[in-house]
Amino acid sequence: MSALAALLDDIRACRACEGEIPEPRPVLQVSGKARIRIIGQAPGTRVHASGRPFTDPSGERLRSWLKISEADFYNPDILAITPMGFCFPGLDSKGGDKPPRPRCARLWQAALDEQLPDVRMTFLIGGYAQKFVLGDAFKGTVTDTVAAWRDFAPQYVPLPHPSWRNNAWLKRHGWFESELLPMVQRNMESLLK
Repeated sequence: MSALAALLDDIRACRACEGEIPEPRPVLQVSGKARIRIIGQAPGTRVHASGRPFTDPSGERLRSWLKISEADFYNPDILAITPMGFCFPGLDSKGGDKPPRPRCARLWQAALDEQLPDVRMTFLIGGYAQKFVLGDAFKGTVTDTVAAWRDFAPQYVPLPHPSWRNNAWLKRHGWFESELLPMVQRNMESLLK
């Protein structure tokens, strides 16, 4: 068994947060051949139910931002998806998703980094991923970090969450569609060849 296969078996069997979350069910997509990586937050209710990353409207928006087909998006040899939390963290008192459990990223992200040597571009979706990966280079807010994308690209590309909740943010920050997404799509085109 390869080191990556053993790691994935360990992640899928992980129950470190049992009793703290509704039901441990790690959701990720990984192959050692992946050239593109997405580090997001944690699965929502639909993804938890499907067992497949981004099977919700946020996934549709993200695929349109990246200009990638559904077939390529779900091809682990092309794209790895390793969120900060692999399991659905539950709902808060207002009905929104709770934040990812911090233990998950500390347990698994460094080991996954070692097993993904061919990744050329990593999308950091939301503040949890941006803070974890960028560390001191995080600009204090998601808006400021995404606005400073040139400081990190093309290795890392900070993105806001593709949720409908960010529609107002997208309207207020026109540079996201006019400057950042064209760079993303050009790089994606070359990585998908």
